[in-house]
Amino acid sequence: MDTRKMKHLLLMGIVAAASAGAIATVHARPPAHGMQEHASAQPGSDTWITTKVKADLLATKDIPGMAIKVETVNGVVSLSGDVDSRAEADRAVAIAKGIKGVSHVNNRLMVRAGK
Repeated sequence: MDTRKMKHLLLMGIVAAASAGAIATVHARPPAHGMQEHASAQPGSDTWITTKVKADLLATKDIPGMAIKVETVNGVVSLSGDVDSRAEADRAVAIAKGIKGVSHVNNRLMVRAGK
């Protein structure tokens, strides 16, 4: 098995374990006074989106997945970090947009100087 696949599987396992713990914690407590019950489901969805985007970035050739930070809030994905070219940034955005549940992608990726 090549190292990219190993990294992908390792990341998926770590995030799945963390997500399961976060979701269980959120669902274990009752909603705050005046809050809707469905609001507790959103963090799990955002966590899943972040995990899937990060895993796909790591698994994609010619994308510096380790250098790209992924954050998701209410289905809006923010990508930040340094990439070597505009093409890498565009590819990373396209990958994020292709994930189910992503409503918008904020591209905050910076092309390294001299590249």
